[in-house]
Amino acid sequence: QVQLLESGGGLVQSGGSLRLSCTTSRTIAGSRTMNWYRQPPGKERELVAAITSSGITNYEDFVRGRFRNSKDKALRVVYLQKDSLKPEDKATYYCKIISPCGDSWGQGTLVSVSS
Repeated sequence: QVQLLESGGGLVQSGGSLRLSCTTSRTIAGSRTMNWYRQPPGKERELVAAITSSGITNYEDFVRGRFRNSKDKALRVVYLQKDSLKPEDKATYYCKIISPCGDSWGQGTLVSVSS
């Protein structure tokens, strides 16, 4: 099973930017999708954005226009660029890969936004 390693979380002021990274432990053949989720304190985990191995992206309304997905050619590394951060974006962010080999989650990275 593939492992995912996230990085890039931290504390940022409202209106600031952060870039999260999600790195897979190996290349996976076949069609893959990398989803980003977040879990705010005391709330349920929610889908934020997705990118496929062919480069198709999708965003939830509450981040569209502020967050942007990108990837390397093999979907080994996926980036989530987060701009214009708001206090309500504070959460633990997780990546999850969906592939023919199965699904795997990253360990999560905490993003805090000060007002």
